[in-house]
Amino acid sequence: MFDVLIKYVHHADIDKDKWDRCIDNAMNGLIYGYSYYLDIMSKNWDALVMNDYEAVMPLTRNKKFGISYLRQPVFTQQLGIFAPAFVESDITNAFMKKVLEEFSFAEINWNYANSCSHATGMRVNNILLLDRSFNDIQKNFKSDFVKKIKSNDLIYEIGEDVEEVISLFIKYYSKRIHVSTEDYQNLFRLYLLLNKKEQLFIRKVSSQDGQLLSIAIFLRDSRRIYYVLSVTLPEGRKEQSNYFLLYHAIKEYSNQNLIFDFEGSDIPSIQLFFKKFGGLEQPFPFVRINRLPFFLSVVKRVYDYFKFGKEEERL
Repeated sequence: MFDVLIKYVHHADIDKDKWDRCIDNAMNGLIYGYSYYLDIMSKNWDALVMNDYEAVMPLTRNKKFGISYLRQPVFTQQLGIFAPAFVESDITNAFMKKVLEEFSFAEINWNYANSCSHATGMRVNNILLLDRSFNDIQKNFKSDFVKKIKSNDLIYEIGEDVEEVISLFIKYYSKRIHVSTEDYQNLFRLYLLLNKKEQLFIRKVSSQDGQLLSIAIFLRDSRRIYYVLSVTLPEGRKEQSNYFLLYHAIKEYSNQNLIFDFEGSDIPSIQLFFKKFGGLEQPFPFVRINRLPFFLSVVKRVYDYFKFGKEEERL
């Protein structure tokens, strides 16, 4: 093993240019790892940096009850270690050792290319390779909904209003997930920024008479299309308009060297929905660390129960 120096770097000292170049060059680079994404969704994040930004890991820290801990920012599916080549276990362990030196509590997702010996479980994601003709891609779609889509007279079109999508999401889904007003405000700021960077687009499905049925925000980088925020209105559920929306979004971006990232879910019904598109599973590790004193562990569990309710209801 060559010499490795992994440094804890406080937010003010992170070289954002070098950081973003590392994400650009990483074999597992994801949009969530860029400094401008983290700056909004995890204010004052710190970092672990290997040598001269050869590999990096964001530390999305927070403080509660006077204890600093790591938490997964909302609307940020995967983080962990980003590197230009596959990260060997000894490097992963070195990063993990630094995490354990600094934090007694963490609940974070690493990314699909990280093999973490401290993982407490694997979470589900689904992807679809778009580097083929759409005719080839759709051969793997489940036939039961393809027939429905082809017989449908709905309209697939471009959307423009980020605020509309977030407002509709809050209206229809806010009771089922637990996201603060501040987090939604941050998400709006992030999506406006990504829109300016041409890393965001909106697609929607309407009826022939112009009634909105489904709408979604997608993110884009040089590797992936990310299906991140979608809303299907009650009338759209009857028409299965979300199938129609995804079918045509995949068709629009087919024949490109991209991956369509469904941002999969551990909820069985959502997994089943994504599997109808015939893609691949690309799981990623979830890491929970709890070395808090016993009484703080109890306080944390009580706090989470009253704030979040059941575990499966969290975003």
